[in-house]
Parts: sequence; C-alpha cells; structure tokens
Amino acid sequence: MDKVKAIYPGSFDPMTHGHLDLIARGSRIFDHLVVAVLKNSAKHALFSVPERVEMLTESVAGFGNVSVAAFDGLLVDFAREQQAQAVMRGIRAISDYEYELQMALMNQRLAPELETVFLMPAAKYSFVSSRLVKEVFQLGGSVDGLVPELVIARLQRRVNSRES
Repeated sequence: MDKVKAIYPGSFDPMTHGHLDLIARGSRIFDHLVVAVLKNSAKHALFSVPERVEMLTESVAGFGNVSVAAFDGLLVDFAREQQAQAVMRGIRAISDYEYELQMALMNQRLAPELETVFLMPAAKYSFVSSRLVKEVFQLGGSVDGLVPELVIARLQRRVNSRES
C-alpha cells in the first residue's frame, strides 16, 4: 500500500496549542505530515517565516513523521512538489468551514488528485486563533495554555523590542 503524505498549510503566526493538537492527530492519520508555513507578503506578520519555521520545527521534533517547510504561491503546486496526496485543514467554527470549503473546492478544481481532509481541534482549543493570541498578548492578557512556552518567550521578546 502506498504511503500517504499530507500538507498542513497555514501562516502559524504564531503557532498555538490548537495547531499542535491538529499536528499530533494528523501525524497519527498520515504516514508523513508536512507543516507548510505560507510566505504571504500581503499579510503583516508578527514573526518572520524563518522564525515561524524554527518554532514549529522545535515543537514537532518529537514526531518522527512530521516535517516543516515554507512555501509561497499555490498550495496545489507545493503539494505536487512534495508528492502529497492530501491537504489537512482545521475547522473551528462554521465561518471557518465556509472559507475552507471554497478553498478545498478550488484546490480540487486545480488538482483533482489532491484530497482535502478537515479536522476539528480539541474542544479546549476550538476558540483559539493566532490573531486572538496576538491581540490578547499585546493588550497585556495571559496566553498561558494557549501557545507553547517558546512562543510566549518569543512574544515577550518581540513586544519588549518594540517598546525599546
């Protein structure tokens, strides 16, 4: 039987425990999971792509079948380069589903051989988003338990460097 490789794309700015929950579950479903950090110059990111790749790489080091890469352009082109058969996406709410369905259908049109698999995060992470984490942290709120400690340390350094 062929091994199934999946791509888990996103901005991961910053990564959250919700992302890591999906990565852990995806690593059990697929033979290999590539966590793919999107280089999107249209979005103003808090962390650079290399910083996001570094944080993710450190966080997934314990998984033998998970790797991290960066990409730009069309996801379907990256998936073909990686010889992936599936795209894994997380869905927290109906609003996510509407957007993700449109993307999945476009990807299906562009690459009919590529399947999209939707996973829901654990209930305790269903409200967590990178955007919300950044907003809460920048306003002085606690994000403990929502992101790994290494992300909190990076957030503190980033905010402190802006204040200097």
